[in-house]
Amino acid sequence: MRWTRLRRDETGTVAIEFALVGPILIVLLVGIVCYGGYFWLAHAVQQVANDSARAAIAGLDDAERGSLAQSSLASGMADYPYLKVSNAAVTVARKDQQLSINVVYDASSSPFWGMSGLVPMPPAKIERRAVVRLGGY
Repeated sequence: MRWTRLRRDETGTVAIEFALVGPILIVLLVGIVCYGGYFWLAHAVQQVANDSARAAIAGLDDAERGSLAQSSLASGMADYPYLKVSNAAVTVARKDQQLSINVVYDASSSPFWGMSGLVPMPPAKIERRAVVRLGGY
């Protein structure tokens, strides 16, 4: 009689189910936030590279194009709350009539990499490139 009553008793089953499923759900939510932050950072770095390339077109020589790209990078990153200019490096390269702007951003100090031990994250160095054509049509 005691065992049949104990088997039919359902009090506490929700707590046990949550103890089994809860940690998986929490890790899944942390992964969504971390990867969402990574994709946002990668998109923001690409946008800053695009803006730097557009600004560099106006330069008359390679030195001026480099300084225009650097200043555009600094002002563009100020618009994004989690991007720091000190973590970014921009290089300007010219090949024939193409100008290539390469932006490398170290996102390891970003809050999205705080749970990198819990969730497997992509590399912390985000590298994006924008290429524009110099000259007329």
